[in-house]
Amino acid sequence: MGKLVWLASYPKSGNTWARAFLHNYIAEPETPQPINELTALSAVECAAIWFDARDTRLTTEATQKRRPAVHAALTNLHDDLVFVKTHNANLALHGIPLCTPEHTAGAIVIVRDPRDIALSYSAFTGLPVDEVIAFMANANAANAPTTAQVFEFLSSWSAHVRSWAAFPHKILVRYEDLLTAPEVHFGRIIKYLGSDPAPTRLRRAMEFSTFTELAAQEATTGYRAAGPNASAPFFRNGTSGQWRSGLTAAQTAAIEAAHGEVMRKLDYMK
Repeated sequence: MGKLVWLASYPKSGNTWARAFLHNYIAEPETPQPINELTALSAVECAAIWFDARDTRLTTEATQKRRPAVHAALTNLHDDLVFVKTHNANLALHGIPLCTPEHTAGAIVIVRDPRDIALSYSAFTGLPVDEVIAFMANANAANAPTTAQVFEFLSSWSAHVRSWAAFPHKILVRYEDLLTAPEVHFGRIIKYLGSDPAPTRLRRAMEFSTFTELAAQEATTGYRAAGPNASAPFFRNGTSGQWRSGLTAAQTAAIEAAHGEVMRKLDYMK
């Protein structure tokens, strides 16, 4: 068993929210942890710096060859567990796992209704919603490398969720449950990590990582991880059920046709 705890999610599913909560709970800062300093506790796996790939764009195969060594190096970031953000599916490419098993201790998996993801991802990327819906249904979907990060292999939303749901040493939490019963489900995360949550500490960490707090920080200082669509804030809405008014009937039907089986398992479709 390794030391890495993956903070795993499909993009725009609440990963940054979970990271902010964990930092505020574990580190117990006097004021809310700055969103641009979350890497003090949780590493971003795709960052080019880990792959010695700054100012270059590695091929998929070259990246995969370096991944096991990168993950081994990440285990040295802290003496205890090391939290690592990833949007990769828990799959293998070129015969090499995207999340190296021997360096893995567990995973905190955040899932979100794909109908809401489609709207949020569209705003984040600046791409039309229909294009995002097609991307989310593509089994080969990936984020291309840039000078700042290596590629991320997402696969389809359904395949991504299945890959992490099948991982034995994980806790799976729905974004929507964090909204409706945050004390219960953030508390589940702390219990998964091996301790009973202290009520005052838990509530303070939740308060320090609310959507309102994160959005206010972005408005004041900006957020370095904001997407390619610079006109849209990263912390855009934060609610659930946006799809009911934001998607057309045809768009909703397309998402449900592509992902209905997994959506039903997660109680997104009754």
